[in-house]
Parts: sequence; structure tokens; C-alpha cells
Amino acid sequence: MSAADGAPRTGTPPWPRIAHALAPAGVYLGVRAVGVAVLALMAGPRLVAELTSWDAAWLLAIAEHGYAGVPADMLDAFGRHTPETPLGFFPGYPALVAAVGLLAGGNLVVAGLFVTAAAGVAAAYALTAIGELVPGGSRRAGLLLTALFAATPMSVVLSMAYTEALFCALAAWALVGVLRERWLLAGLCAAGAGLVRPTASAVVGAVGLAALAAVLARRGGLRPWLGGALATTGLLGYLGWVAARTGAPDGWFRIQRTGWGWYLDGGAATLRYLGGVLTAGERLFDAVTVVGLVGSLVLLGLAIVQRVPWPLVVYGALVVLPVWATAGLMNAKLRLLVPAFVLLVPIATGLARRRAGTAVAVVAAAALASAWFGGYALTIWRYGI
Repeated sequence: MSAADGAPRTGTPPWPRIAHALAPAGVYLGVRAVGVAVLALMAGPRLVAELTSWDAAWLLAIAEHGYAGVPADMLDAFGRHTPETPLGFFPGYPALVAAVGLLAGGNLVVAGLFVTAAAGVAAAYALTAIGELVPGGSRRAGLLLTALFAATPMSVVLSMAYTEALFCALAAWALVGVLRERWLLAGLCAAGAGLVRPTASAVVGAVGLAALAAVLARRGGLRPWLGGALATTGLLGYLGWVAARTGAPDGWFRIQRTGWGWYLDGGAATLRYLGGVLTAGERLFDAVTVVGLVGSLVLLGLAIVQRVPWPLVVYGALVVLPVWATAGLMNAKLRLLVPAFVLLVPIATGLARRRAGTAVAVVAAAALASAWFGGYALTIWRYGI
């Protein structure tokens, strides 16, 4: 990489090179620090409790007790607890937290927050790389993409004991593997994502289609075959294990529907929700959710128009469209859009061509708005996120 690409020349003093290497981590952690600081002001002594609330409590319980040992007083969305209830949560994040917990003296809260922070930093480096690899991209675009990702409306979950940071890190590195045609990297990261969230279907789809395109174009020999096959193993492996555990081929999907109220309905519930908010909505969270949902489609269209690499568009579409097409807790949909980070590429590349002051002002405004909204979601909003 030349100095024109943003990297210091070889032979320069070490500090510029160190700053260049640490920039993605610094940008990401800086934005998230603003979010956590504002949350601390709003939550006071309950800061850690808020960072480990809602789904985080389930994930930490699974990390501590395993699926079979989750306390019976932990109830699903309908006030029930069955042996299958915890299986709605994928095992990747709890397993990693449990492993790190061994190094943290058994303190799973510390382990969970550490895993989240480390995964967010890993995601930052992948996002910076994506910003450099897309047409019209640059180092500045990559850093802006990282900053915007860290400042999305519900980015507070990137600082909680939630799965989003880990999933986004694996998904982003899988996409880097696709863009660089490093199929083993793409396949392994997609497989890992498949053990973290059901949203991995988007990663599997993007990696699989890109690998198929490489095979048809006779590029890469056996590597795209291997990468495409590996990509499916995590998601299909866990869904298959749940099917065997429950005795039903669609076991995980049944748990999601009967225990948590999530199921595909073609978007009917989402459209009813949007209609209700637009005609009679009075709550801020609902209004921002509607803006986020509509904005996701606008950004998807913009990504297509601006010819963002098609594997990224496929991934973004496969994240966004199920969010629209699924019935369930509407107030969680804004959080479910966090992994659609590729839709921020057009904004990041556009800002990168503006004056530095303009880009900094936009990022600062987004970071402050996101910080307040995250605090609002955890300390004022009464419903699940």
C-alpha cells in the first residue's frame, strides 16, 4: 500500500505506522465509548445491569449452566419455561463467553462484555477493509463505515452481552473473504456466524452464491467449492441438532414461534405495525423503528443503484427482507437491522469524498444521537429490545 492509499511509507518513524494500524479500533471504540458514557449517565449504578439485560440474561445463563441448566424462573415471551425454551438461542456466543470466563476467574459478566468488545474491534477491521475494497473505496471510507456502524440507532447492543458484535465480526470477515476471493476465510467465518445467529442465513447465501459464481467462471479451483460447503455447516449443524433434540425437523422454528412469537408471515405484521404508527403512533421508539425499517429499503436501493459489489447487496437484502417479512416483537426489529452494515457503504464512500470537517460532523452527530437513543432504549423504554 502506498502513501497515496493512506498508509505511511516504509522507513517513517513508528508512531504514524502504529496510529495507522490502530485507527479502526480507535474509531470504533471511540464511538462506542460515547454510547457507553451517555448510558452511564442515564443508568447510574445500573449500568452493568442494563448491559446484561433482556436477551443478555439468557445468553449468560446458557454460558453458565448450559442449555439444560437454565434456571426455571427464566420465562419465554408467553411466560412459560420448557426444556426446549433456551434452544432458541444459538450456542456460539455463550460457548465463547464460557471459555473466556475460565480466564476471568469465572466472572461471566466480565467475560461477556469482553467478548462483545473484542468482537466489535474485529468487526471494525473487517469493515475498514470492506470500505477499501469496494469500487470508489478508500481507507477513509473504511474508517467512516466503521464509525457509522458503531453509531447506528441500536448500536448500544454492540456494547451489551448480546450476539450482534460477534455475528457482525464473523459476517464482515466472511464478506472480506468473498471480495478477496479467499474462500477458506469466507467459509470458516460464515460457518462460525451460523453458530451465533439465525441471521447467518444471509452470510451463507452471499458466500454460497459468490462461490458458485467463481466455480462457474472457473476461478479458484477447488477453493470456492470448499468455501461454499463450509459456509453451510454452522447454521445447518445447529438447526439439525435442535431438530434431533426436539424430534421435529422444524424444531428451532417451532420454538421461535411458540416460545418467542417469531415466524414468517410475508410482512403482514410489519405493515400493520407501520400503519398503526403512522396513523396513531405517539412513542419515540416506534417512530424511530419505522424510520429505520423504511430507511433500510432506501439504503438497499441506493446500494443497488451505486453498484455496490453484488455479494454485499445479496447479504444486505437477506438481512433486511426477513426483518420485514417476520412477525414478532416489532420493537426488536431496529436491533435486527444492525447486521445490515453493508447498506452504509454508499454513505461512507460519499462522505469520504467530502471535506474532513463535514465527515467528522456527521459522525459526531450520529454518535451522539445513537448514544442518547441507546440510553433511552435501556433506561426509559419499557419493552424488550
